[in-house]
Amino acid sequence: MTETPNPHIRDADTMTGEMRPIRLGVLSLGSNLGDRFATLTGAVNALADTPEVKVVSVSPVYENPPMDAPEGSRDCLNAVLLIDTTLSVHTLLERAHAVESAFGRERTGVVNEPRTLDVDLIVVGERLADDEDLQLPHPRAHERVFVLRPWLDVDPEAYIPGHGLVVDLLEELNQGGLKHRDDLEIVL
Repeated sequence: MTETPNPHIRDADTMTGEMRPIRLGVLSLGSNLGDRFATLTGAVNALADTPEVKVVSVSPVYENPPMDAPEGSRDCLNAVLLIDTTLSVHTLLERAHAVESAFGRERTGVVNEPRTLDVDLIVVGERLADDEDLQLPHPRAHERVFVLRPWLDVDPEAYIPGHGLVVDLLEELNQGGLKHRDDLEIVL
């Protein structure tokens, strides 16, 4: 799939030189260990300091019970970032993992375990990926109210390729456990 007007370029991520397209990316951030709000704020700033990444918008902060997490897990704080980037999707994923690590994220292999920081790539332009390291669009984003609600707040026309408009997807989900935290605001 190409995101450039040149039909001879099959994958914009393999382009070299100064010709990489600028793509809109959507990243979901979550935290349910430690100082959750400070971690989210620090992660937004770290991502904003990344070369070839410009933060376009930061959603309001939401709080929700953790999904399918071990017993006794604390509620999560979540936010969504809209970014413009010329990074390849795999380089952006590496940066997301580096930011997670910088904020103490440990990967033990336990599914949905509590974490200091989780940064997920939801969509990056129209880029599709399905390999052992990355799936785009994110395979469960369309089922997650804590991704869709904050995303819709910053992009009323939001769309997940293969799934549809975020506003329509959100109508199908139970939003009862999600709480807007108007007392918390992430400022760049």
